[in-house]
Amino acid sequence: MSDILIRNGRVIDPASGRDEVADVAIERGKIARIGKVPGKAKEVIDAKGMIVCPGLIDIHVHCREPGHEEEETIATAASSAVAGGFTTILAMPNTHPPMDNETAIQYVLQRAAEANLARVLPAGCITKGREGKELAEMGLMLQAGAVAFTDDGDGVASTSVMQRALQYAAMLKVPLMQHCQDPDLAGGVMNSGAVAVRLGLGGIAASGEQIMLRRDLELVERTGGRYHVQHVSCAGSVEMIRAAKAAGLPVTAEATPHHLLLTDAACSGYDPNFKVNPPLRSASDVEALRAGVADGTIDCLATDHAPHANEEKELEFGLAAFGMISLECALGLYAKALIETGLLDWPELIARMTVNPASVIRQPMGRLEVGAAADVTVIHPKSPWTVDVDRFRSLSRNCPFHGWKLSARTAATIVGGVLKYRLE
Repeated sequence: MSDILIRNGRVIDPASGRDEVADVAIERGKIARIGKVPGKAKEVIDAKGMIVCPGLIDIHVHCREPGHEEEETIATAASSAVAGGFTTILAMPNTHPPMDNETAIQYVLQRAAEANLARVLPAGCITKGREGKELAEMGLMLQAGAVAFTDDGDGVASTSVMQRALQYAAMLKVPLMQHCQDPDLAGGVMNSGAVAVRLGLGGIAASGEQIMLRRDLELVERTGGRYHVQHVSCAGSVEMIRAAKAAGLPVTAEATPHHLLLTDAACSGYDPNFKVNPPLRSASDVEALRAGVADGTIDCLATDHAPHANEEKELEFGLAAFGMISLECALGLYAKALIETGLLDWPELIARMTVNPASVIRQPMGRLEVGAAADVTVIHPKSPWTVDVDRFRSLSRNCPFHGWKLSARTAATIVGGVLKYRLE
């Protein structure tokens, strides 16, 4: 008897090319059989009309712990993740204190084990204290369980420090994830352009992202270090990444739901929930990002889930904190931006949320095959629902998509063979 039997779903596994109606049997935490599975199970999920795929992976999540547990904790982030269909998330290290040593990495893994929901993998800091001056002990953090390194929230401004970091990344065979933003061009609060001028708000030019990215790509070519571009936001960056990949550089990239769906015009009402870093850009940037995802220039979809307490957002736009949350509605948002527009089909979308991010962080996951760990997401592709932040499991509510009507949603999330979420 199987522990869980998922019947009659459309089984999609981009890693193997599988796309067929089949049953999936789960036993002792592993995928036991895929096909026509007779017999009974302790738990049966009727997935007729639904998609069964590898557990979704988000490689850009702010869990806020340690330091700002009033905004989010590792446990609440993991709970939000499974509600959104994510079986694995990568925790960013810009916590308080920053995750720049092996003890901090071990703490995240311990807290994730205690929560026993989604898998929470830690990213360590590139530099000590995220100050951009001295490399953190990347080797020790890697041994402790870190799977990537980033100073997310700040780019590494020093060329010499970034070059050394890429050299270490090449030696350790781990990715560096860069928040591309020249700090000398980061003084504004929204995208630089006509909308910012009309609103009387300081702008952040796309050139700040492009300048750092251009420098880093030259360093990647020199060092061979694996390099991942976080939350790409503008057309110029997409073109540079496309050219770098064509040249054979070890470069990957991600795009967020908000940069695929929203433009700087959304800031016109001075709602701080639309204030994010990098900022919402122009319609032409959105178009370029969507095209970049569609042609594979942008490998991954990642939320940059950034919780904030109400008092940090209930301020005038210029003073409010940067960031928004979307873990629990991201799947529907991606479908809206990419499936409903005809840019991707479901196997292509799922690849950008499973095997591709797993490849970036070099983890043996993101596959739905016999013998693999039973991390499985069941998706209802046509189940209309309305985003309601008051029903979120997150501790924060700074989501600009409240009230949006979406079609796709998570029906069930299984982590390690255990059902962690089921749509009521």
